[in-house]
Amino acid sequence: MKDVGQRTPEATEMGALKLASPYIRLFKGKTFVLKVGGGAVETEGPIRRLLEQVEILHQVGIRVVLVHGGGGESSALTRALGAEPRFVEGRRVTDETDLAVAAMILNGTVNTRILAVCRGLGLPAVGLSGVDAGLVRARRRPPVRVAGGTGELVDYGAVGDVMAVSTGVLHTLLDAGLIPVVSPLSASDDGALLNINADTVASALAVELQAEKLMVLTGAPGILERADDPGSLVSYTDLAGLKRLHEQGCLEKGMLPKASAIESAILGGVRRVHILSADLPDSLLAEVFTNEGTGTMVVADVHALTPAEQAAGHPAPMETAAP
Repeated sequence: MKDVGQRTPEATEMGALKLASPYIRLFKGKTFVLKVGGGAVETEGPIRRLLEQVEILHQVGIRVVLVHGGGGESSALTRALGAEPRFVEGRRVTDETDLAVAAMILNGTVNTRILAVCRGLGLPAVGLSGVDAGLVRARRRPPVRVAGGTGELVDYGAVGDVMAVSTGVLHTLLDAGLIPVVSPLSASDDGALLNINADTVASALAVELQAEKLMVLTGAPGILERADDPGSLVSYTDLAGLKRLHEQGCLEKGMLPKASAIESAILGGVRRVHILSADLPDSLLAEVFTNEGTGTMVVADVHALTPAEQAAGHPAPMETAAP
């Protein structure tokens, strides 16, 4: 005789579906922009684990735009060609060799690899870049003086700043039930190819698409107060808290452009930005379909969060809002 106090796998699954159903109703028909890079796009296994989660979002009616990077592979190829990648405040300096490498890796290797896994899963995906159909208009970044330190004047080379986004092609694809997979390379109006940070492109697309969420999947579990301590995860914060984390030196290297992209997205009207681990199993689904989530949620002002949202997540979230 079955122990009535023991939950069967079927009962556990039904319970999970019941808990997820309010989120499914809330987000059906809404647009999520997902940004992924690093090790999560370098081999088939991690890509498949991510796309299996994207498939569920797609099946429940969430419109997904996937923006990818590929900086790790670009750096490896640059070194194989006898050069050393250079970064300033987490952003890549791009010379002619770096630009050729970025085009090969981003538009070629990574984009095609993701699409191949989509094909294997039966996901209707279409690959494109910021160059296609004028999706991202950019201009070459002028030399800038970096803050702090020596105040060095840095020429980032063939790096672009986003001037405008024309999302007509994305709306066409989304309305047709397709999943756009976007490489962040773009071009200036005179046709010069430009390398743009993938976080920056994802943020600009999320704003223009009026996305419900921008979700940044990274190698870290989220935003950490101490970079080497996963236990210092910040469950939620706001723009004021993000600024304080920066001033306290908690945001380093690749997290700096992410913080800038997060701020731009929220100021542009995206209500929720999530930073979460691409390595944690089912982290994307847990972040979307549970109140606790898995990573860091950033909003304009934590005082606007509901009591349930403030109580959820990790036991002692960082106090980020001014009293």
